[in-house]
Amino acid sequence: MEDIFFGTEYEIISAGGDTGQAFIAQHKDEKFFLKRNSSPFLAALSALDIVPKLKWTRRVENGDVITAQKWINARVLSTAEMGDNKVARLLSKIHHSDKLKQMLLKMEEASFSPLEMFRKHQQVFPDQTQVEQEALGYLKRNLEQVEDGERVVCHGDINHNNWMISSDGELFLVDWDGAMLGDPAMDVSMLLYQYVPKEKWSSWLEIYGGTYSKNWHRKLKWYALFQTLHRLGEGKLSQAEQQKANELLDLIVKDNEV
Repeated sequence: MEDIFFGTEYEIISAGGDTGQAFIAQHKDEKFFLKRNSSPFLAALSALDIVPKLKWTRRVENGDVITAQKWINARVLSTAEMGDNKVARLLSKIHHSDKLKQMLLKMEEASFSPLEMFRKHQQVFPDQTQVEQEALGYLKRNLEQVEDGERVVCHGDINHNNWMISSDGELFLVDWDGAMLGDPAMDVSMLLYQYVPKEKWSSWLEIYGGTYSKNWHRKLKWYALFQTLHRLGEGKLSQAEQQKANELLDLIVKDNEV
C-alpha cells in the first residue's frame, strides 16, 4: 500500500478478502480502513450511515483512488441475528432511499429487469441435475409474472458476512461493489430463504415495510432461484459452499406456496 500519505510510522497490513484491495492503517490510537478503487457510491452510503464514515478520498500517482473509512470495533452478524428487526429496517432504508437511487442513476449503473437478467446470464446456469432443471423451468415459466416491479438500489449479496454490528450497536451493510438498480425482491429473497423461518416471513416483511402476498412470494422464489443457480453456474464455490448452495436450491424449488 502506498506510503505517500502515511509515511513509515503507519503500520499497513492487508485486511484480507479475495481482491487484495483492502488494508488497515494504524499509528498509535489512529486507525483507518483503506480500500483501493472503491466505488464513488461509498460517499452517499457514508452520509446515510449505511457504512462506516468516510474520512477522505485521495488519488495516488498511478491513478488509483484510495478511500479511508473510520475504523469501528465491530463483528459480523451471526446467521441467527439476520432475522432481527434492525436488519429489516436498514434494508428498508436502503431500498426506499431516493438519494441512493439518484446517485446510482448519475453513475449510470445498470438497471436490470428479470428478462434482461435472464437473457444475460442464462448461459451460466447449470441444468444437469433434476433440481437444477426444475429451477430453470420455474424461471422460464414465471418471467412475465415477475417482470413488473419498481427499481431500487440493491446490494446484490445479502450474505451475513457483509453485515457488521459495532460494539455500540450500530448496524452496517458493507461491500457495495456489486450494487445495482433492481427489484427489491433481489435482496429480500436471499435474506428470507437463507436466514428467516417461513412462519416469520409475514412479520419480517411488515417491519421491512411490505405486505406478504402471492405476488411477493412468487418474486422471492424467482430471484432466490436465479441467484442460487448463478452462484452454482459460475463454478467459484468451494466444495462446502457448493453443497450449501445445492441444499438451498432444493429448499427453494420445493417451496410451492405461491
